[in-house]
Amino acid sequence: MKRVYSLGTVVLLSTSLVVSGCGSNNKANESSPSNSATPSASSSASNGSGEKVKLTMGSWRTDDKAVYEKVFAEFNKQYPNIEIDFSPTKSTEYNTVLNTALQTGEGPDIIHLRPYAAGIGLGDSGFIEPINGLPGLEVFPADVMAASTGKDGNVYGVPMALNTVGIMYNKKIFKDNNLEVPKTWDELLKVSQSLKDNKIIPFGFGAKDGWILSMTQGAIGPAGYGGNEFVDKLLKGEKKFTDEEYVQSLQLMKDLVPYFPDKFTGIGYEDMRTFFATEQAAMYVLGDFDVGVIQTMNPALELGVFPIPSKVAGASPTVSTYVDGSYAVNAASKHKEEAKKFLEFATSKEFGNLFANEMKRVSPIPGVTATDPVIAQFAELANTASTPYLMVTNFNSGNPTTKVTLENSMQALYLNNMDAKKVAEELQKNVDTWFKP
Repeated sequence: MKRVYSLGTVVLLSTSLVVSGCGSNNKANESSPSNSATPSASSSASNGSGEKVKLTMGSWRTDDKAVYEKVFAEFNKQYPNIEIDFSPTKSTEYNTVLNTALQTGEGPDIIHLRPYAAGIGLGDSGFIEPINGLPGLEVFPADVMAASTGKDGNVYGVPMALNTVGIMYNKKIFKDNNLEVPKTWDELLKVSQSLKDNKIIPFGFGAKDGWILSMTQGAIGPAGYGGNEFVDKLLKGEKKFTDEEYVQSLQLMKDLVPYFPDKFTGIGYEDMRTFFATEQAAMYVLGDFDVGVIQTMNPALELGVFPIPSKVAGASPTVSTYVDGSYAVNAASKHKEEAKKFLEFATSKEFGNLFANEMKRVSPIPGVTATDPVIAQFAELANTASTPYLMVTNFNSGNPTTKVTLENSMQALYLNNMDAKKVAEELQKNVDTWFKP
């Protein structure tokens, strides 16, 4: 990847306030992660002999259960006596369920740890087992490891995914309407208007779920502020959210409203994805993590992806990137050594290929090649056109967090209760309470 910004001086969240909403699938699965209540087993389980051990893995990825069965089957070829039960929780409920379990000394053995401040806060508070020196960690670049490295230098997780957010589009709809992939912001608006004129919903989008708003603004926003040059100055304190460039980035989101579905403020994540997957909408602003689900919903859909074209003269199109969590070990687990064996496996190219080609995700492991052309294109864009998803990589702290402040303010923007300038003012007011350049 071209760049993902580390936390720097970001103030970490307390464990009682870990924020939900890292872009991810959230089908309605209300079960909570199972407790690690199995009796202690001999260390022989970790070398493939002796007593069997059953581990639990907690996650917010409810759509991945079938794929993890394949992953565990490969893991069991090396460690047949370590059984892993994948027990996901709905994304919007995951952090609360996990925090409650951890604070009572329970929770899954292997944890899908939220990235950056949210997950690191749990590690720095002692709920996550440090894995410094775990074999295989050396393959990851430092900027990727920053997503799970504490302020004291402890490493708390093996990076799981490099989420990449761009504009997915229906190639057939574009072809049937004689449309080309837009290279500038004005071209994007013209494409959208042409689709609307032909009774096609330009964007499958909804404003009901807050995390969708921060994620889509994180992808669309650089078209207004110009990408990484503005980001560098923002993190150094040379720019503010109230500056003209960022206000413009918020206004661009409002300018797309005519191209959203009717009553979009009441549309949630799954419904907006359905608009796109069922070919009612031509475009969809979200990440590689949705590719496999969309292809399962509609195998015949001719899917493509392109970076967000910029409104800033001379600026290149971009995609938004961030490390989407890591595999971590519960410090209270009775089977930490066995859990670490899975984490070692998760650093391997074998695992990376499984992740990329079974889960249809961009792997952060160097040298992994995706066979799916859409995932391969997402991976290429992550390497050549990356700008950080700021609300996760650098501004996911505060009380409430800056990320949540943006989400609430964006909903107000879409309900016409705020304008773009007021949203920016609310953001900067929040940032001033905790952020030190």
